[in-house]
Amino acid sequence: MTIVIFGGNGFVGRNVANVFRQHHLNFVTASRSDKQVDLRNPLQTADFLTAHQPDVIVNCAAHVGSLHYVTEQAADVIMDNSRMILGMYEAIAKACPKATVINPIANCAYPDTANTFVEDKWWDGHLHRSVLSYGATKRLLWATAESFSMQHDIRSIHLLVSNMYGPYDSADPNKAHALNALVSKFVKALHEGKEELMIWGTGIAIREWLYAEDFGRIVYQIICNPNMPGLAEPTNIAQNFGLSVKELSNLIQAQASKPIRIRWDPDKPDGMPKKVMDDRKFRKVFPNFEFTSLEHGIMETFAYYESIYPF
Repeated sequence: MTIVIFGGNGFVGRNVANVFRQHHLNFVTASRSDKQVDLRNPLQTADFLTAHQPDVIVNCAAHVGSLHYVTEQAADVIMDNSRMILGMYEAIAKACPKATVINPIANCAYPDTANTFVEDKWWDGHLHRSVLSYGATKRLLWATAESFSMQHDIRSIHLLVSNMYGPYDSADPNKAHALNALVSKFVKALHEGKEELMIWGTGIAIREWLYAEDFGRIVYQIICNPNMPGLAEPTNIAQNFGLSVKELSNLIQAQASKPIRIRWDPDKPDGMPKKVMDDRKFRKVFPNFEFTSLEHGIMETFAYYESIYPF
């Protein structure tokens, strides 16, 4: 079996690649950052896929950043991601239509009014404006995959994921995922000798968090058993459990070598009070999967940012 990881040099792609190495899978990575493949160019992408003829494509490529970033750069985000999605599927249809595509879909594609995300309702409402540019392309990803399935019989598996965190993310708080950005701020404050850290909002908002390597382990299970039932429709990678930002801050604080006072900025928005993923379908499809504890995941994330300081 040959596997291609698009976005293999990015945050999620590197975590998936690590899991594959642990299990001695045969894979190649491709990223725009190393000038291997630009998914916005379907001819270039088709040439790459023709050369490698993958059985599985794990699509971790994305132009993404913080809430502030995807709002400030909204036009670039929606154009880049739309072109990557369309270019990738056009290339697959031309070069390797028998390949199975595995797509992570961020939970910002769920309606902005939902508190608990249930698969059957993931398109039942408008997106929150703060994630419009990115969330809309995740819905486009599903629609494109369905269309290429109808015309070209290309199989795609869609995994709806909560807020990911872990090693290998950006050290730029404007580009990093939310929990990673928080960890990097703590690490930077420690090294700069700061005694206080300002965090937006009140800290009461509850979110679910997914250790990025756990996503890689899920993908590995699918590759080992690609015909497991329940994957024909989008599936939550879900724990139905979240922590408040205050609780997360306390877990991160526990990794620090000295105390740092946290000052909350209530003038900044918290967002929806609660957003967690319904896990009923997940537990049927992956009944024995055990998630990495937040304590261990945060410890590994903290150690990663320590290892790359200064940033």
